[in-house]
Amino acid sequence: MKVTFLGTGAGLPSKNRNVTSIILDLLQETNNMWMFDCGESTQHQILYTSIKPRKINKIFITHLHGDHIYGLPGFLSSRSFQGGVDPVTIFGPAGIKSFINTSLSVNKSKPSYPIDIIEIKEGIIYEDDQFIVKAKRLEHVIESFGFRIDEKESKGSLLVDKLKADGIYPGPIYQLFKSQDTVKLTDGTVVPSSNYIGDPKQGKSVAILGDTRAKTDVIPFVANVDLLVHEATFAKGQEQLAYDYFHSTTDQAATIAARAQVKKIILTHISSRFQKDDTVQLETEAKQQFENATIAEDFYTYPL
Repeated sequence: MKVTFLGTGAGLPSKNRNVTSIILDLLQETNNMWMFDCGESTQHQILYTSIKPRKINKIFITHLHGDHIYGLPGFLSSRSFQGGVDPVTIFGPAGIKSFINTSLSVNKSKPSYPIDIIEIKEGIIYEDDQFIVKAKRLEHVIESFGFRIDEKESKGSLLVDKLKADGIYPGPIYQLFKSQDTVKLTDGTVVPSSNYIGDPKQGKSVAILGDTRAKTDVIPFVANVDLLVHEATFAKGQEQLAYDYFHSTTDQAATIAARAQVKKIILTHISSRFQKDDTVQLETEAKQQFENATIAEDFYTYPL
């Protein structure tokens, strides 16, 4: 599992940063990828990566401001030309269905794959055998959501050395220990599989938040995640500006991370007023509140 930032800017593209889009790479877990927001030119950014659009089967939209959705119609159309045939599910606030349907209808686009659009509210919005995704409403000028993705606990590894020590050697029987509660040995003895399975593996957790003021009520929602992705449109000392425009500063976001006891925070959605040379200062501000903080740049990848 890894996270790649295709765009890390706020509001409008700049020379150094495209607008928001994030990829959660689950190729090893599910053979798919999930996209979070799809700002203008996201498909151009993908061209500079190894990401295959046909592998993206879920798209989560935090809110309906243009810098988070204007790339979506183009991406959905292009996915057809790039071999995409598997269904795509899109989760987003009320209005996302109208935006997508109108965009595709006006230009007569007919994707070669089914698109399911789900308008979300707070709570669990998706769950399968491996993952559970929850949404929380944030504080922004329009309805904006944060998403928490929890990988479920998985079965422990097969204790091969213990099997061999007990005279059970490699072969098809090993698969039975993985798939059955009990296994009948060649001598007729029935043994519990649990005797030869290690401790369960704790899943990873990621929280990706949309545009928001830094509010303490989000702390329980993001508590203890392996990675928190939080906006930091403004710098330390610009708290009033951040409040007026419903955004956060570097040190405010990092304070949330510290109080939530997350393992890592990556700050994104950086205002175009900041140049590349300002990144070190922005990161220093965040680290004063939470040491394991990083300012994302376009194409930055973080493996969990």
